[in-house]
Amino acid sequence: MTSLDKSEAAVEPLPGGPRRGRVRRRRAGVPLPLLVPALIGLAFLLLPLVALLVRAPWRSLPDQLTSTEVWQSLQLSLVCATAATAVSLVLGVPLAWLLARTDFPGRGLVRALVTLPLVLPPVVGGVALLMALGRNGVVGQWLDSWFGITLPFTTAGVVVAEAFVAMPFLVISVEGTLRAADPRYEEAATTLGASRFTAFRRVTLPLIAPGIAAGSVLAWARALGEFGATITFAGNFPGRTQTMPLAVYLALQSDPAAAIALSLVLLAVSIAVLAGLRDRWMTAS
Repeated sequence: MTSLDKSEAAVEPLPGGPRRGRVRRRRAGVPLPLLVPALIGLAFLLLPLVALLVRAPWRSLPDQLTSTEVWQSLQLSLVCATAATAVSLVLGVPLAWLLARTDFPGRGLVRALVTLPLVLPPVVGGVALLMALGRNGVVGQWLDSWFGITLPFTTAGVVVAEAFVAMPFLVISVEGTLRAADPRYEEAATTLGASRFTAFRRVTLPLIAPGIAAGSVLAWARALGEFGATITFAGNFPGRTQTMPLAVYLALQSDPAAAIALSLVLLAVSIAVLAGLRDRWMTAS
């Protein structure tokens, strides 16, 4: 059989039509030098999670999650993460619009600085917040002397630390959605007499609502799991600044069962976030 005959044999005729149907494709086998490290990498990522589930105190889990200390950490984490997400929305959406819709000198540098907390070690972020907003900080000293506002080692400090590390996730998501949206709708609204802010509020926001929702979920999940900046800037005081990651770290030294219970809660939240964003960030083959 010639090569032409082989190519014709790979074509399946469609019923009721000429023989120009789809071509059958064979799935190539996975090379062993790629398959082995891929499986090892998969096991490396999944084994700690499986171990967490295996060692979980399932029988005492309800008692662990309803204890006073754990409940305080859960409640504080949810409140602070939600507040940090609200701060990120109020400040991050206009910032994303500025980066996506306006052209000004140094925009690339501003975008790089906005995304810097993504790669900055969280502890360094906490130290930077102390230098800026601490009692002797660049801005914090004026907040303390003029308004009597002290942010470090307070619940408000937790919100500030979480917003600092979570806002870039929302800005990146919203900016990408704005760049994908057609700006001609906004231009049409302005030609009909709407102001730029009205066009943004009535036209742009509905268009980018999925991006805002996705960015908000990512920011909320990042704020919920924040550890380094929080413990550096806000401390670890039960009932006031001790969030779930801090409670996990503290409980691991004295009550491993409580640490595992809190870790399972954070794991469940992470899985829920991935499931909710699956259609947006993942594509099926």
